[in-house]
Amino acid sequence: QVQLVESGGGLVQAGGSLRLSCAASGRTFSNSVMGWFRQAPGKERDFVAAIRWSGGSTYYADFVKGRFTISRDNAKTTMYLEMNSLKPEDTAVYYCAAKFSASGTRWPRSYDYWGQGTQVTVSS
Repeated sequence: QVQLVESGGGLVQAGGSLRLSCAASGRTFSNSVMGWFRQAPGKERDFVAAIRWSGGSTYYADFVKGRFTISRDNAKTTMYLEMNSLKPEDTAVYYCAAKFSASGTRWPRSYDYWGQGTQVTVSS
């Protein structure tokens, strides 16, 4: 059974940093793309970043370029999202997800598995 477990969320002041982790288990992820999405209250779930497990190619939403960095640790089967220069508008529940198809990396519906989410709150 595939499990994705996020951790690392919390409350931080504007300009601060957080590192989110997503521990994956239950199958081989070497042929997957894993991503981070976020959802603020009353809004749609938005793509944040993704990484191709094999080769490490990365993809970012425009609004996080230069501030967030996605990475993975093959040995631990864990994905990370380093978030710097956080803004109040980054406040949301952050979800990790995994997909095994070639369909759109930035589309939530392309992803097969989801974590439970971790809250990130940035105060002004």
